[in-house]
Formats: sequence, C-alpha cells, structure tokens
Amino acid sequence: MDINEFKESLSQRNIPSSLTPLLRALWFDGAGQWEKAHQIAQEINTRDGSALHAYLHRKEGDLLNAEYWYRRAGRKMPSITIEKEWEELIREFL
Repeated sequence: MDINEFKESLSQRNIPSSLTPLLRALWFDGAGQWEKAHQIAQEINTRDGSALHAYLHRKEGDLLNAEYWYRRAGRKMPSITIEKEWEELIREFL
C-alpha cells in the first residue's frame, strides 16, 4: 500500500485489515474519527506511538499536551500544517 491507496481507502466504509495500529489510528483520524484514533494511540507505547499521540493532540489544539508527547517521541513540534504532518506520518509508518 502507498499513500495514495491509503487515502483512497478513506472513501470506503471498512478500514483495510492489513493496517498496523499506527496506520489504523491515522486512518480513523483521516475519516473524521479523532476519538477512535486517540483511543488506539493511547495503546501504542513506542516512540512512534508517542509521535502519533503528539500529532493528535496538536490537531486537537492541546499544544501543551502535544509538546509532552513530542518530547516522549524524541521530536520537536513541527512547523508544517497538520495536514502535511498527517501525510508525513502515513509515509513514515507505511
């Protein structure tokens, strides 16, 4: 799967079964289901999971919480748009 196929899958009602938890969370976020994405992110206790969690809190507008999760991920809060960060995370996790 590439990013274009990932994006196309958002128009389907069913999430692709082959997605990892990281990509599942980004899929739900892309489908407008932030809460479901956040629920999945909370269960991923890795640096990548922390990066995902940071992105979700940045998108939510909770920048203090996002900063905490970016630090746990060993990253800095990016200056790119939230849409661009979503795409970059998908590319990274694919």
